[in-house]
Amino acid sequence: MIPDHPQPQTDPLANPVLPQHVPLVAATRGEAVESIHYGSAVLLDAQGQVLVSLGEPQAAYYPRSALKPLFAVGMLRAGLQLDDQQLALASASHSGAPIHQQVASSTLAAANLDESALRNSTDLPYGVAERADYLAGGGTATQLAQNCSGKHAALAALCELRGWDTANYLHDEHLLQLLQDTVQELTGEQISGVSTDGCGTPVYLISLLGLARGFARLSAAEPGTPEARVAAAMSRYPELVAGVGRDVTALMRAIPGAVAKDGFEGIQAVGLPDGSALAVKIADGSDRARMPITAKLLAEHLGDAAGAALAELASSPALGGGVQVGVLSAL
Repeated sequence: MIPDHPQPQTDPLANPVLPQHVPLVAATRGEAVESIHYGSAVLLDAQGQVLVSLGEPQAAYYPRSALKPLFAVGMLRAGLQLDDQQLALASASHSGAPIHQQVASSTLAAANLDESALRNSTDLPYGVAERADYLAGGGTATQLAQNCSGKHAALAALCELRGWDTANYLHDEHLLQLLQDTVQELTGEQISGVSTDGCGTPVYLISLLGLARGFARLSAAEPGTPEARVAAAMSRYPELVAGVGRDVTALMRAIPGAVAKDGFEGIQAVGLPDGSALAVKIADGSDRARMPITAKLLAEHLGDAAGAALAELASSPALGGGVQVGVLSAL
């Protein structure tokens, strides 16, 4: 097993090995290209063969929150009982709306736990509107409002069920081994490194190829399997996976049966019902660039039927004085 939350022993910038990213997304203003976002992407067909390869998708990246649906599979396999809303939230980076916090609380309550069991970081709601409403009501940063509380509620509930270390679940060897083994099995890759995500859970180095394979396993799984249960919950409740106005929620509504999850530092993964799948990494970590290239590649793959539904996600306007003077779109 990879050691629990190891600290780097060397300076990774001393002799950097840089992925061979390529230009994916550009922002224009007037007649000029104002900014360019580099990155890598891979699109797999239903048989797992590479249809599109951009940049260096075989390099190792941290998928960050895009690992949450894979973690959810592992928790179901270990015996955790969740309804579809709780399961969607366990896979989520939610906006912190009242419904998100209520579902996280219900996961804890079903295990006879409360918010004091959570070990994630504290934060205000992630969604802009949700944060404003929360602050207007006198809310303060809490673990329940933080965007990973659904996952952490499920982790704590699983440890309570299995008799593992609930008080220190982020370092419980049984839980860590379960998460690692699940990621390796679903992605078909050996993890090449481990660190700690912003909320405190482990995060694993895998390639975009592996990440795409993992999401294909979810979206095309046999009915009744843990993989299929996670996919169905996310597809049924996309507003719990992200929130109102969030692009991941909009993507799953645009493509029925799709399973989509973003991650910090420019990660996007999508699994489609036929078993094809896509994974994207934006080199500079920009959140704004991951969806334009994702929408473009999906529209080209799916054809006219999905093109119109994805059009709003494929670009966004650059404004000058309240008037559109440019656009952010995939190259």
